Amino acid sequence: MKKVTKIDSRAVNPIGENEAPKLRVAAYCRVSTDSDEQKESLETQIRHYESYIKANPAWKFAGVYSDEGVTGTKKEKRPELLRMIADCEDGRIDYIVTKSISRFARNTADCLELVRKLQKRGIFIYFEKENLDTGTMESEFMLSILSGLAAEESASISQNNKWSIQRRFQNGTYKITCPPYGYDSIDGILVINEREAKVVRFIFSEILSGKGTPQIAKELNRRGRKGKMGGQWTSTSIRGMVINEKYTGDAVFQKTYTDSNFNHRRNDGEKEKYLIRNHHEPIVSREDFEAAQAVIAQHRREKGIKPKQTKYLNRYPFSGKIICEHCGGTFKRRTHAYGRHKIAWCCGTHIKDIKKCPVKYIPESALECAFVTMMNKLIFANQAVLKPLLFSLRGVNADDGMERIGELEKSLEENRRQQEMLVSLLSKGYLEPAVYKKSNNELLREAERIQHQKDSISRLLNCDSQYLTEVSELLQYCTKAKMLREFDGALFSRFVERIHVYEREKIGFEMKCGVTLKERLCDWSER
Repeated sequence: MKKVTKIDSRAVNPIGENEAPKLRVAAYCRVSTDSDEQKESLETQIRHYESYIKANPAWKFAGVYSDEGVTGTKKEKRPELLRMIADCEDGRIDYIVTKSISRFARNTADCLELVRKLQKRGIFIYFEKENLDTGTMESEFMLSILSGLAAEESASISQNNKWSIQRRFQNGTYKITCPPYGYDSIDGILVINEREAKVVRFIFSEILSGKGTPQIAKELNRRGRKGKMGGQWTSTSIRGMVINEKYTGDAVFQKTYTDSNFNHRRNDGEKEKYLIRNHHEPIVSREDFEAAQAVIAQHRREKGIKPKQTKYLNRYPFSGKIICEHCGGTFKRRTHAYGRHKIAWCCGTHIKDIKKCPVKYIPESALECAFVTMMNKLIFANQAVLKPLLFSLRGVNADDGMERIGELEKSLEENRRQQEMLVSLLSKGYLEPAVYKKSNNELLREAERIQHQKDSISRLLNCDSQYLTEVSELLQYCTKAKMLREFDGALFSRFVERIHVYEREKIGFEMKCGVTLKERLCDWSER
């Protein structure tokens, strides 16, 4: 049986080719690994979409955007998707075709955010597998459910992969596919690359002779030696090599991990690590390796740098604490030679490539003003905000909390089943779109409320003693303090963990006591 795809009437030119411009249509496709089979699959998808779009006389081919060998859990990890969005914003694309919601985004928030951003510009997306066009009335409600299911599928796959990898960590069968400089990986076994190994031995000998990592990097660059990816040597890359235990023949697994939000983090004790002695042939002896660690530690002490701390982390109150919610980058301090805002903070990703992050700079004065406003609100309403939070922390019981979390998880599961039932009834024609819309809205609001309760209880159970202390100290300060008249950097560092930038005019102060307080920045463009 031939498959017939119904295309929304907006996609067809009702007037005629000579009387109206064609619809500029682009396609997006993605594969999650860089294996040969997946590469062939990606090439097949690209050819399919190119011929599919060109076959429609009312369409004009606007290109195929494809991400290869990347995760679908976060949009910022897919450069071609971001480039497509940028081209949409530049007015080069009118309509997008993609295989399925799970190929487009496995993160519900990202999916809905991108869909809504494009809808505001009159650009809609057609998902082939689900036969869903975001231009129809009920699409967003179905999209929220289906993308939520895709997110659950992604989380399930992630958990299965983690379980499998941990078992290989434990029984010593895990194969290192990305070897450090100085080694090649042959069938998962690390084999010394003698040409690179000479550089490794040179680095360790220079360290033991008392030279600093910047001097060693400068010397290697002068000699024309290339790094792992053919790039220049830096102080950071040298330091990373000197502390890598693999050069002694040992291997420590699970140095990093992926959290529940798919963020890659360094393992500082949150997860179990696995050490395998004599895993492969060493390049340097354990004695030289340990002596090099002592030299590095001595250099840190001389410069006053503590472990896990960058040299300039505390140079300014905002340093390392402003996070871009659009791309996940960290804001950096910039000094402007001209204009009203001499000092500003800008996303590091935006600085490197404006196409990957559109968030523009924020004046430092606007951030300072927002902090003063937020603290004055707490000072004014501390009894109404902080005191109830303190009482709730003191009343947390671990057994009761875990029981309550279990009940909330059951409620979420039941809510999800009801959402699936609504989708099924709607697709079979047993439910009117208006009834579906109302019922689904109620379920989504209920699910959001339940999830919020679950997250709050989990946060309290995991860090209740820490949060209790922080809330107590913040309440004590706000009870006695007078309204702030100017920014206090020490006060900011004392109570604020980090700043989240949601938009250029909207930020959130993540307090050390576990709550995030949102503030709108003043419109400095008109001042």
